[in-house]
Amino acid sequence: MLKSIINTFLPETCNSCQLALSDNESCICTDCRHYLPVTDFHKNNNDFVKKIFYGRILIEHATALLRFEKKGIAQRLIHNLKYRKQQQVGTFLGRWLGKELSEIEVYKTIDIVIPVPLHKKKLRSRGYNQVETFGKEIALALKANYLDNVLLKITNTSSQVNKKRFARWQNNKELFCIINDKAINNKHILLVDDIITTGSTIEACSIELNKAKNVKISIATMAIA
Repeated sequence: MLKSIINTFLPETCNSCQLALSDNESCICTDCRHYLPVTDFHKNNNDFVKKIFYGRILIEHATALLRFEKKGIAQRLIHNLKYRKQQQVGTFLGRWLGKELSEIEVYKTIDIVIPVPLHKKKLRSRGYNQVETFGKEIALALKANYLDNVLLKITNTSSQVNKKRFARWQNNKELFCIINDKAINNKHILLVDDIITTGSTIEACSIELNKAKNVKISIATMAIA
């Protein structure tokens, strides 16, 4: 009832088509959700994401919820999350993926969810890590701990928007450091991020996390390009 009254004066809009949401809709309208490019990698035991890292780092399991297509719905959602402060997008996607992962045996062994960190300057400028709400919802669904005090990003790379894949790989000389290794010793970690392109960011984070004792690393992202 209250939501209906509020929507009369300040209607919530779909993060894709911008039309007003109905009372039973959240973040995105039913029509746009129907057209989201869902991968179902984790449901189908598909190793597409994991294969990106073959010969680079050891990954237990890996998935991405959506396919990131230029000018597509997934791009609009993540753009709104990153640049328009629409953090409910991360909540929506995390709740969705978290529920699905919680029903899959191999993901039930996750102990800790860790977000790919932002550099302190970018975090200060944006005001939030766009992966935070996504990661927290997944952690909640998996009954895992969410820790954002394990990894620190120590280089401030430029925006990856509109860069070609090879240019992103060249630019992604990102450096991270582990600042709380005791918290993750002997744990199965789920590393979460927004988009996988070349995989270099995930690789850099995983190399650092592997400096802890006897860790296992899995990956979950909002989308894959």
